[in-house]
Amino acid sequence: MVTALLMLAVAALAVTPLAIGAGDGGEEPFAGADGRAEAAIAENDPGYEPWFGPLYEPPSGEVESGLFALQAALGAGVLGYCLGVVRTRRGRAAAPRGDG
Repeated sequence: MVTALLMLAVAALAVTPLAIGAGDGGEEPFAGADGRAEAAIAENDPGYEPWFGPLYEPPSGEVESGLFALQAALGAGVLGYCLGVVRTRRGRAAAPRGDG
């Protein structure tokens, strides 16, 4: 019962922003911070020239999203591994030894 309620809550959290029309009504309701920053800079200083450009420009938004997801997954894996190592070391340190 609890699992079903948790799954329902997660689904509601995912669907509610889409149902209420999250965003400012623009073309892309979930635009990232980079796009919004570029728009604000262009509005405030139209002649602004960036100091440098990206090292790699993905060919499409889908590739960019995939690379971002891959980066997030690798980061989560490293973080999970590190937390597992710390927990294992603490568990071994606290366990009584049979040297006796």
